[in-house]
Amino acid sequence: MRRSEQPPDQLGGDYVAELASIAAPFGISRIGVAPAGVLTRARAEILRRRSLGLHDGMQFTYKNPERSTDPQRAVRGARAVLVGARPYLAADRPAEDVPVDGVPARVARYAQADHYGPLRAGLWAVAHRLRRDGWKAVAFADDNSMVDREVAYLAGLGWFGKNANLLLEGAGSWFVLGSVVTTAPLPIASAPVADGCGSCRRCLDGCPTGAIIDAGVVDASRCLAWILQKPGIIDRQWRRLIDDRIYGCDDCQEVCPPTVRLGVRHQLSGDQVLSPRERVDVLGLLEADDEMVLATWGSWYLHDRDPRWARRNALVVLGNSGSAPTARVVAVLARYLAIDDPVLRAHAVWTARRLGLEHLVPAADPHPDVEFEVSAPL
Repeated sequence: MRRSEQPPDQLGGDYVAELASIAAPFGISRIGVAPAGVLTRARAEILRRRSLGLHDGMQFTYKNPERSTDPQRAVRGARAVLVGARPYLAADRPAEDVPVDGVPARVARYAQADHYGPLRAGLWAVAHRLRRDGWKAVAFADDNSMVDREVAYLAGLGWFGKNANLLLEGAGSWFVLGSVVTTAPLPIASAPVADGCGSCRRCLDGCPTGAIIDAGVVDASRCLAWILQKPGIIDRQWRRLIDDRIYGCDDCQEVCPPTVRLGVRHQLSGDQVLSPRERVDVLGLLEADDEMVLATWGSWYLHDRDPRWARRNALVVLGNSGSAPTARVVAVLARYLAIDDPVLRAHAVWTARRLGLEHLVPAADPHPDVEFEVSAPL
């Protein structure tokens, strides 16, 4: 559009198709358009859940719902929100990253590689095209500025599953979402996608901690994905249920019939796979210095960019591993039992006791959290 021309009242589907073709090389396989009004339903639900404490201190879109539910805060005069979805399911591979004497830990699929990087690049490519055509446009992906699942729902990409994920029609939930808020009058989706869950409740029954307390409602304090992200000492009641997970949890998706049945058709392929890390050697992580931890696993959300939280998770996985007391295991635990950090020391005590290495544990500790782990029944 030339700046001297009168802007159209409505752009057509062909223009959206052009924008989709710009996004496609970045792996963005689904595009939809939502209105740019206040996300009133999402805002009311965020405030309700926050008042009930279901967010468990989680920030993200809970921190400022007035902003994260209002596209006008992002772009004044916005008329549409273009939503893009990029698949992140990759075929399982052997755990070649874990040495023979290592202890493997699982990483949730969304965190096995940086899928938001190419998603963000693709959305900004779309935004730049809109800007060249004379419209304002800003892209957002994984930065808490927009409730992506709600705008994706309004854009007609899918429905909300009982596990609170957005299930894309004919594809399932193995997708990351992002958006472009723009003043361009793009054609809005005619209607949201109808619910496809029916009476199925496999995600509710399959959650290892019972975190899905109602259809579409997750109690963050029980969700392993959040428990492995938030700072502090992990409550003892969750440690065994963490099992071999070091970051994230996929259980509610892995039991979801539409996601399991349809997701494999939308796997990443070729150069889009991005060398995923399905497994992590927890001993290697515990042996690494801060610089190495952040260089290797820094794409994970670590509170305050502090490697201690990745090490804390690794200690829990080691405690659940039933690993034999090899020289390498003993050396790692001896180091953490003497470390200055009481959070890591407390988890090291629990891990040593779980592995039958009580003789490594000091008889007492000056910090109350560590002393509790020394004396409490396993």
